[in-house]
Amino acid sequence: MTVRNRKVEQGEHTREVLVASAIALFAEKGYADTSTTEIVDRAGTTRGALYHHFADKHEVFEAALDAVEGDIFDRVQATGARLGDDVRGRLAAGIDVFLDACLEHAVQRILLQEAPSVLGWERWQRLDRPRCARRLLAASLGAAVDRGLIAAPSAAALTHLVYGALVQAGIVIAGAEDPRATRIVMGETAHRLLDSLFRPEA
Repeated sequence: MTVRNRKVEQGEHTREVLVASAIALFAEKGYADTSTTEIVDRAGTTRGALYHHFADKHEVFEAALDAVEGDIFDRVQATGARLGDDVRGRLAAGIDVFLDACLEHAVQRILLQEAPSVLGWERWQRLDRPRCARRLLAASLGAAVDRGLIAAPSAAALTHLVYGALVQAGIVIAGAEDPRATRIVMGETAHRLLDSLFRPEA
């Protein structure tokens, strides 16, 4: 391995450690009550290293959000890959993976609670990151509409509605006295909603 490659690898590792530390702190304390000093201390690195990778705390939060969303994306994608061309099955499995993730504290705090306020509601509504689960939802719903399995004037509009419902379900799960019981009820309801979208013959 060359010196340059080793430095790149070390830089990537430092960034990953900083993001992991930020996720833990944002999940524990929230964005407003977490300082960059705390992130650096938990990561065991320097402020110079943090500012080498990020302009400010806001950029650190965006990286933490990317990581949280990317993890959900990977799980949904892996589950869907096992179902091949079964669009309905992929949608149902994706719903379950997403709602299961909403039981996790980091997902609750960073994705469902903090992101809309930190990014701003307007930007949050337009958010379409490369590794956001909404992209997978859009692809599956689009395929279902194209094949005539779901009757909808716009697959994009349907994606907004379904994703909005799932995020709201996640918020309810996060705030429930019994999150696991609420997850079950929300899951059953989400599956009935999904079933209602498909044509009877589908």
